Parts: sequence; C-alpha cells; structure tokens
Amino acid sequence: MASLSITNTLSRLSLSTFTSPPLPLFCPTITKFKCPNRFRLFSMASEPKESPANNPGLHATPDEATKGYIMQQTMYRIKDPKVSLDFYSRVLGMSLLKRLDFPDMKFSLYFMGYENTASAPSDPVDRTVWTFGRQATIELTHNWGTESDSDFKGYHNGNSEPRGFGHIGITVDETYKACERFERLGVEFVKKPTDGKMKDIAFIKDPDGYWIEIFDLKSIAKTVGSAA
Repeated sequence: MASLSITNTLSRLSLSTFTSPPLPLFCPTITKFKCPNRFRLFSMASEPKESPANNPGLHATPDEATKGYIMQQTMYRIKDPKVSLDFYSRVLGMSLLKRLDFPDMKFSLYFMGYENTASAPSDPVDRTVWTFGRQATIELTHNWGTESDSDFKGYHNGNSEPRGFGHIGITVDETYKACERFERLGVEFVKKPTDGKMKDIAFIKDPDGYWIEIFDLKSIAKTVGSAA
C-alpha cells in the first residue's frame, strides 16, 4: 500500500470527498514540495515510498522488545448486542470468539472475528487466552441498558465533527457481488462501488452507524494505482 494508504486517507475524508474533487493525494517526486493540503511529503526517486528516507519518524527495524506484538483488536461501543451480533455474524460472516460479562460494572464484551471456533479451547479461561491471541478481531462493547433506553442517542462514529475514528475494512471475494447481497439484506450504504471518483470500493454502515470499507484484491490495485 502507498504511504498515504486508502484506509488511512478515506478515514480522514468526509462523504463529500467521494462526490467532489479531492485534494491531491500524491505529490511529484521532488524534495520538500509543499502540497495544497499542507502536508510536506518527502520523496527520493532511488528509495521506495515506504522507506524511512521518505517517511520521517519511521523506524525500519522494530525494537526487539516488540517482536511478539500483534494487532489484536479494534473496539467500539454498540447499543444493542442482538442487532449487532446479527449484523457481524449473518451479514459479514464473523464468528463470536468469546463473550465476557462484567456484572459489577454492567457491561459485556463480544469478540468477533474470522476464526474457526472449532479450534478454540473448551475451558472458558483458556478460550479467553486463545481469543486474545487472535489477530484483527472486533471487540463490541455493550453497556447494559442502552438497548432499551429511549433517551439513548447512540455513539459517535468518527465521521462527523469532531472527526477521529473512521472505519474498519473487510476484504471480500468480489466487491460488486458482495454489495448486491448487502443491498438485498437492507444494509445501509455510505458509498456504493460505482459512486464517486474511487470506483470498485464501497462503504457500508453497521447498526450503530460505524463505517465499514468493502474491497476485493482483484481491483484494489487499479483503484489506488495512481497513489502507489
């Protein structure tokens, strides 16, 4: 992926970006060129874009102390676990890896992911440890009572002011085929794969309004080719 990756870039852009000319995402291969978006990008023709020379602050060799680190989870809060579990299991095909309940603090955690749960340990504690060793899981946090609270306004999804968190991304076999199925299932779209300037990728919403990017490996190179 490019140093300004599709996922990092889109998470900083509002929906209007897909329907109006975006700011340049790529600067010519020159040194210390000031881009219109005020980011100074450094590029050296003899070095890959992902090299430390082109990415100030980047350490090419991770500290030995971080050797065993993995990207394990992304957490966001949900209003109603019944609705969210249906979406992530039925619509997106994830499995529930582990559920943790905290009665004293009145909340539950649901860890979802693309794992074969048949390989999970049967002992509850061992299964918890197993879950925390899986990569790229979604941790759905439910604070008890929100599902039946008529005054509950929901959670901020990060894509309106003040913006922050943007989205997660799901790789599918075929973007258009997946989106046709999502439409049949009544999934809400932020962007369909035919919309905007960036074709062949889509954005859908989960029940709480969080954005999910949908793309396939067959077309992603074409979609972001000019930024590579």
